[in-house]
Amino acid sequence: MGSLNKVLLIGFLGNDPEKRVTSGGHSVVSVNLATTDKWNDKQGNKQERTEWHRLVFWDQRAEFIEQYCKKGTQLYIEGSLQTNEWTDKDGNKRFTTEILVRNSQILDRLQQGGQGQSQGNSQPQQNQPQAPQPQQSQPANVPNDDFIEDDIPF
Repeated sequence: MGSLNKVLLIGFLGNDPEKRVTSGGHSVVSVNLATTDKWNDKQGNKQERTEWHRLVFWDQRAEFIEQYCKKGTQLYIEGSLQTNEWTDKDGNKRFTTEILVRNSQILDRLQQGGQGQSQGNSQPQQNQPQAPQPQQSQPANVPNDDFIEDDIPF
């Protein structure tokens, strides 16, 4: 049996997309996505924990995210985990884990004049799914498209 590296998230952008262009001419956008879990503890007190996820978009996806998203935009993303290693200026090994995004959808209706945008074709979708309520544990209203690998330029 093979292996699987797939991440599905729904969350809100914590900053505006940051675009750069590689020396090879590829567009790259990095942005942080916040997901928040809410629950009641044993004493009935409301608890909350926010996780931050570093997202990386390449080429057309990067251009789309830079153009249509900003801090606070709600996104559905599909991607895979990727860990990078480097040595800092003091000679210490450092690691960062990012999500290489392969598919995304803007879930904010108001953001797009009443219609969401699909990352795949950059055209408005007439039947944009509603964002699920925070109590839902799975993105039930998000289309279950087959995951398609793209050629990644690195």
